[in-house]
Amino acid sequence: MESTTGLRTDTPSTDQAPADPVAADDMLATQPVGYWAGLAHAAVTRHLRDAMARIDATQPQYWVLNHVKYRPEAPSREETVAALTPLADGPHDIGRVVDQLIHRAWLRAEGPEQSEQSESSGAGQRLHLTEAGEAARVRVRELATELRAVVHEGVSDEEYVAALKVLRRMIANVEAHTAEG
Repeated sequence: MESTTGLRTDTPSTDQAPADPVAADDMLATQPVGYWAGLAHAAVTRHLRDAMARIDATQPQYWVLNHVKYRPEAPSREETVAALTPLADGPHDIGRVVDQLIHRAWLRAEGPEQSEQSESSGAGQRLHLTEAGEAARVRVRELATELRAVVHEGVSDEEYVAALKVLRRMIANVEAHTAEG
């Protein structure tokens, strides 16, 4: 089936309505997914970050602590930054978080002797959780588990999986179209 824009699709098109936060159930199929995905992202992220702030932690700190904990080998600063920057709000956030965690003694950096040139970057050094870092990671994980229960209240695992599958499919559709285009 070809649309008015010349794009080829296999499913019939539903008219796109303007974003409406109070749209009735029978109108949800016309709502823009980006609007609703954006609202969900903002609400969940705000809820998570506000709760984490009350225990003096941040979501990016939790990402870094988990990344270091669950890597088969102690990751370098560079590997950690490269892996987590796509999740962060900006390109320098993860490097700053690593510095904060080292300063808090939640992480320690080990490796080659630092030269004056590499001292500020910690190039080549491997990151390790400290006991305090592991205790903080466990504390934040417990909080995240509690917060997940709040977010998922009234949503079955099957509904949650179905929603994620739909979002994955939409992402794949957009990426495939972009690759063609």
